[in-house]
Amino acid sequence: MQKPDVPTMHLVSYFVALDEARGELLLVAHRRAGLWLPSGGHVEPMEDPWETVLRECCEELRTEAVPSGVSGKNPFFLTVTRTRGQGQHTDVSLWYVLTSEAGDIASFDEDEFEAIKWLSLQQVLAEPGDTLDPHMHRFTSKLMAALARGSDLGTPAGR
Repeated sequence: MQKPDVPTMHLVSYFVALDEARGELLLVAHRRAGLWLPSGGHVEPMEDPWETVLRECCEELRTEAVPSGVSGKNPFFLTVTRTRGQGQHTDVSLWYVLTSEAGDIASFDEDEFEAIKWLSLQQVLAEPGDTLDPHMHRFTSKLMAALARGSDLGTPAGR
């Protein structure tokens, strides 16, 4: 198996578990990155990015991936980021929104993550930017706007 920095650009599927009733997102303390991030992983050769979400959600959070009404099985957000630390590379990340309830996710991959925590959307925005994925505040603001549009219409956003 090659190191994560080969090749220099990677396609990544991030997935953000959203407890819509509580207005909370799940973030993980990623050991290697040293940041609070959404869960996710590199898309394997010949793998559809949504299949990556299904696989990684089972591996990392020990639960089934259920697409949110915000964007269904389609990416909600796209970012390009240079990673930190040893083995730096560029991640092109597709961000998916999953529906979940905070109590449904109790275990996680402890080899990859130090901890997990549910934060309200406002708490995410209040977190210092240097402790999160560099695009987390922008993602959260976009998600808040989509959720507000959905509630204005009386239907889940994106439908």
